[in-house]
Amino acid sequence: MNRLWLVRHGPTHARCFVGWSDLPADLSDRAALARLEAALPQVPVISSDLRRAVDTATALQGPRPRLAHDPRLRETHFGAWELHSWAQIEQADAALAREVFETPGSAAPPGGESWNAFSARVHAAIDALDGETIVVAHMGVVLAVLQRALGVTAYEALAHRIDPLSCTCIERPDGAQGHWRAAAINQIY
Repeated sequence: MNRLWLVRHGPTHARCFVGWSDLPADLSDRAALARLEAALPQVPVISSDLRRAVDTATALQGPRPRLAHDPRLRETHFGAWELHSWAQIEQADAALAREVFETPGSAAPPGGESWNAFSARVHAAIDALDGETIVVAHMGVVLAVLQRALGVTAYEALAHRIDPLSCTCIERPDGAQGHWRAAAINQIY
């Protein structure tokens, strides 16, 4: 059995949809970082290539080996909705906004990616990992992996709260056989 420790990066304090914009994380809560670092096992660390994930991974790394940043672990590409609030998105196209978030699948924001394309990208990165790993990434990445582990719809996965600097532990069987499972969701240390 392999475990993945999915850590959401530190907060950006943005009040809008942040996907591929390279905003920094606020890593000023040293006590929270120390508690999380102490709770994580001594296994390799990988992160998205976006600064908020890279910097969080660096803050948590300690003596752990570091794997190369993986752009497949980026947040959803929100396209024209990037850095817009929900009110702005809904005003621009309420029907598409509802379709993207209430029935996630093949619908995508203008110039962005669908849940299905995003999940496929994330799962390709996760499936390429060999052994137990700490993955420092984004809320959407955690939700995509959680959907698979729980065997739920995308809509049900999106209902989960994933806080900044939280850890979600996923257990996955060795090899291709067996079911994934969530051992812990949104743990704050």
